[in-house]
Amino acid sequence: MKNGNIYGTYINHMVGNNRSALEPDMLVEIVQKQNQRTGELTEGIIKRILTKSKSHPNGTKVQLKTGEVGRVKNIIKED
Repeated sequence: MKNGNIYGTYINHMVGNNRSALEPDMLVEIVQKQNQRTGELTEGIIKRILTKSKSHPNGTKVQLKTGEVGRVKNIIKED
């Protein structure tokens, strides 16, 4: 699907750099540390936000409900 997936549509990925745009229970795509070179994304729901600063150039670090940790690359707006 263009600009989306089976769950919803993507919001500008730059929003993932700003902590204020994120909150628990949001659907996002993250890149995990071991996948930074390939850019492989993992989709999931935010359990908690790990980055303490207001923003981070590589994306805000979060933990998903599945326990996976990574930096937010896309926020998915649920339809």
